[in-house]
Amino acid sequence: MADIQQSQAVAIPAGFVMNAAGHLVPEHQVREHDKLRDGVARDLGNAAEHISALLSDFKKQALADIADLIAVSSERYGVQLGGQKGNVSITTYDGQYKIERAYADRIVFTEEILAARELINQCISTWSEGANDHLRVLVDRAFRANRQGQLMVKDVLSLLRVEIDDPAWKTAMQALKDSIQVNGTAVYIRVYKRQGTTDQYLPINLTLAGV
Repeated sequence: MADIQQSQAVAIPAGFVMNAAGHLVPEHQVREHDKLRDGVARDLGNAAEHISALLSDFKKQALADIADLIAVSSERYGVQLGGQKGNVSITTYDGQYKIERAYADRIVFTEEILAARELINQCISTWSEGANDHLRVLVDRAFRANRQGQLMVKDVLSLLRVEIDDPAWKTAMQALKDSIQVNGTAVYIRVYKRQGTTDQYLPINLTLAGV
């Protein structure tokens, strides 16, 4: 619990700790289990910040190294490996590792997505019993917001692959297309490792969900 004092912007008197509401509490009034919980959460939080910083440094270094490689190639041979803002894939001499730099558009939806959703719901309501159960699942999934209240782009765009010969559905899909807006570009670094002597590469997980 003593480490709490180090994380606060305000000075905390000796023998006190600050709770989540910003109130000073005498340390002897804090339950031992609360102290234990605080220690576990603080250790994990500090470790996560350290790992996050390492990943950030790794990405910056990877982007810089690949940019340098492109510059060397351009100067030496007069060609570009995907261009300064293009997708690039490089491998080790023995083929063990493959590194990819990939750019992708950041897609967001304008307010027209609300009109598209209403039109889609009208289609399903009109079709009633004749509506395909699989289509209902696709629509429900497409417009289910995540924990941040945002729609999953890939799920929404999956509706565009559904071909239905119905004017109302086509109007809904046009509204969906009109709602798509590119909001900048994201750059990704992906690292793969070759599986033995095969041609198969598996990604090296750099996210908590993948390890």
